[in-house]
Amino acid sequence: MSTQLPLFPLGTVLLPGLVLPLEIFEERYRTLVRQLLTQSADEVRQFGVVAIRRGRETGPALPALHEVGCTAVVRRVQEHPDGRFSLITVGGQRFRVGELDQRGAPYLLGEVEFLPDELGDADAARAAVEPVQRLMRTYAQRLAATGTVQISLPDLPDDPIALSYVVAAAAVTDLTERQGLLAAADAASRLGAERAFLRREVGLLGKITTIGSSELRRVDPSPN
Repeated sequence: MSTQLPLFPLGTVLLPGLVLPLEIFEERYRTLVRQLLTQSADEVRQFGVVAIRRGRETGPALPALHEVGCTAVVRRVQEHPDGRFSLITVGGQRFRVGELDQRGAPYLLGEVEFLPDELGDADAARAAVEPVQRLMRTYAQRLAATGTVQISLPDLPDDPIALSYVVAAAAVTDLTERQGLLAAADAASRLGAERAFLRREVGLLGKITTIGSSELRRVDPSPN
């Protein structure tokens, strides 16, 4: 069963549970925020964030969008004197985008189907929890050793679904890979992909850190 949802195309992937601050400049999205603020306090104020496959966030042309997105649940709104809004949102529920409507509102609307968070192969999902937790901690330590990136890891959950999203949000990866994790059919599939990613990255970072972070910092920056 589908429902209509306001859509916000962005050059990033929102995941369930991930905090996403937003600065709202464009008038069409200011209109969206104002309409959300008219909702009663017991209603969920949300819109859909969909990562851009090709194109730009701003401008009249509709960019090519990925098929799976995530709702952004509004937790805090600050209105500025010039009409801008600063939002704090949190990733809610995944959805699949169907038909798009550019005429029903100043902003983009989409017919979306909400996707359940399923465990998948329960045995495989539970078996992946400990290795993924261990690899994620090693990955964070080796990133820190390079002196370039610090990942502040919370206590990694034992629940396979929650863990799969925490790792997807914390890993330093590109939009395409993170989008693939968002769109994974279930937690078992997502954890399997994360295990492979973390093994690869831990191996690569192990080679880098044998140089030593002080050596890495002496490399001249690229002019590009």
